[in-house]
Amino acid sequence: MVDGEMFEGEYEDDTGIYFGYPEEYSSLPGVITFRGNNFRDSAAYGTANITQKKFGGSWTAGTGSLTAPNGTFWSGNGWTGQPLIAEWPKETRQIMNMYDWAKEAETLVEVVYPSMDGYIYFYELQTGKATRDALNLGYTFKGTGTLDPRGYPLLCVGSGYDSYKGTSHVFLVSLIDFSVLYEFGANDGFAHRAWSMYDSAPLIDADTDKLIYCGENGVIYIITLGTEYDEEAGTISVNPTRAAKWRYMSNRFASTGQFWLGFEASPVIWQSHMIVPDNGGNLICLDLNTLTVDWVQDTLDDTNCTPVLEIEDGHPYIYASTSYHLGWRSWMTADVPVWKIDAETGEIVWQVSYSCYSVEELSGGTQGSIAVGKHNVSDLVYVPIARTPSASGGKLVALDKETGEEVWVMETQVYSWSTPTLMYDQNGDGYILYCTTGYYLYLLDARTGEILDSRNLGGLFEASPAVYGNWLVVGHRNGSIYGIELT
Repeated sequence: MVDGEMFEGEYEDDTGIYFGYPEEYSSLPGVITFRGNNFRDSAAYGTANITQKKFGGSWTAGTGSLTAPNGTFWSGNGWTGQPLIAEWPKETRQIMNMYDWAKEAETLVEVVYPSMDGYIYFYELQTGKATRDALNLGYTFKGTGTLDPRGYPLLCVGSGYDSYKGTSHVFLVSLIDFSVLYEFGANDGFAHRAWSMYDSAPLIDADTDKLIYCGENGVIYIITLGTEYDEEAGTISVNPTRAAKWRYMSNRFASTGQFWLGFEASPVIWQSHMIVPDNGGNLICLDLNTLTVDWVQDTLDDTNCTPVLEIEDGHPYIYASTSYHLGWRSWMTADVPVWKIDAETGEIVWQVSYSCYSVEELSGGTQGSIAVGKHNVSDLVYVPIARTPSASGGKLVALDKETGEEVWVMETQVYSWSTPTLMYDQNGDGYILYCTTGYYLYLLDARTGEILDSRNLGGLFEASPAVYGNWLVVGHRNGSIYGIELT
């Protein structure tokens, strides 16, 4: 569908979409979308000065809760729940609705954190001091938002559940004055699945002004935003000039009503090719310029794990995994594979499987996303696997990128849905931040898996940390957001 009309024939994007390397994605310093960029390969910005290899000073801020019309209760920060972190230029801060002290600071790194209580919170990174009032949109935000990579004061965020205010949908919000500039995605009649939820984190193509958003309703939205930003005048507007929508149908969903259509994972985009897994066991590679499917790989089950792309010896590869949705494949245990996949062909390079348990609505398998090592751990990939070897336990495994062989395994008594966050010191040595539903935040040596430090933060973690320099930020379900220095 293009601009509200069903489209017949061969589709061609009006400008052409092309995403380059991840370091080219954004001109705004920080972590501005889930896993940072179009490769989804990092939630850490900059280099950390680490000497003690310990957690240091910290701050805490509180969040609330929100009850949906059907009685579902949402609190704190959930899955994927990664905060956004941006160092705004002083000139841009002058036109934002920040407090005077935040506008006047020589430098300011701001945490932007949509939460499940319907609020979006704003904090100074190192102190946790509020930089402006919280914004109450009144919808549960489970997933991760996206800031404009051009440095425009614009936030895109989708809600993950219906509210007393209406049907779940997507918001584009001005960070100048909190006005909602554009909304879409509620009760979309084009969708084959009536499920207007948006946990996936979108990407914005800076060159073409296009927003690319994957919905749990099974629709992929490609919207030319028509953004006009005048920093001198202190204004920003969004007036979409073109909207293309793509939908699909799967045999498994059509025949069973299970193996749902739709996307909770966030898309990877390389050049014009978007790779994203769905809730029905399909890893789909879609050419955004023609809206034709390049390839599909079977991922067996409801796949919530965002894939990660890496270029190795000039060739693109995807690392991916899936979950075990109780009752779809088994009522006892099921194998959950981890795959290395050729991104050009969809062919499996290697796979290694783990036997997992599951619980209704709290699935086992890989719910957090995969992290790829760089610098001194560039030979490793890290995978969090829930409900293995026991129904309550979990593993974080480090696998050899070349072979898939286990290099080390960390077992925890309680599983994790959080994505491991890799950060690096001035020597290129890697460290992992790893959160579990058992209230613990761990600091690990990325080469060996050794536990360097840990903290019980008193709340169930589903969210994933983001890091700027030496500071991490993450929130949990029990109503607290933490900023912690790494020393």
